[in-house]
Amino acid sequence: MAASTAAAASSGATPKLSIGQVLQRLGAEHPELTPSKIRFLEEQGLVHPARTEKGYRKYSDQDVQRIRVVLALQRDHYLPLKVIGEYLDAVDRGENPKVPGATSPARAKGEAAASAGLGILETGLELRRDELLQRSGASRDLLEAAHTAGLIARAMRYGEDELVLLTTLVELDGSGIQPRHLRPYRSAAQHDLGLVERAITPLKRGKDAEASARAQEKADELATALERVRSALLRQGLRDRRG
Repeated sequence: MAASTAAAASSGATPKLSIGQVLQRLGAEHPELTPSKIRFLEEQGLVHPARTEKGYRKYSDQDVQRIRVVLALQRDHYLPLKVIGEYLDAVDRGENPKVPGATSPARAKGEAAASAGLGILETGLELRRDELLQRSGASRDLLEAAHTAGLIARAMRYGEDELVLLTTLVELDGSGIQPRHLRPYRSAAQHDLGLVERAITPLKRGKDAEASARAQEKADELATALERVRSALLRQGLRDRRG
């Protein structure tokens, strides 16, 4: 069944669904699904929505089926997205591959922890303090330093953003870059947040769920664009210094 639904995803049905409508269709089956997760699947090349003239994503029924297949393979077989992508690529080529073998839950969790630093997020993640430390590989002192620097708020439960951030702080700490050095990044993020909020205000005037989904989609797109600007400026500075 997975193969047949994935193969159908390559057909040419007219894209018509917004990201909010996709969530409505799949939310009961996959309550952990979020707009960010759907966009991430697109970034990984697992789904290819059409775009309107204004740049909004539009999904066909086959796109929805493809997302359903990906989520089912993750949930039921504990497969990483790379393996799922290879499986779907084979289906798209007209082959009839076997569904990749399941991985044990313990191994899957280990792979997820290792993936956190690469930006592969787990939606709906809730971690206690000790779980956050274990999965990120951070020391208690490093987490405390992140709290003090205002990079990670103190909480009873921590999510995927905190896991990715703390995992990255572990990597940076190994090169002598400590949380206190990153305080300006917090200020810059607040500045960027203001820019995004002003840009999406017109989209938030609608009261329906689709308007809210459009605003969230635009906010995420702007956040990604601002990240590209910062990365490009940093690389530009490094290049100028080498020159």
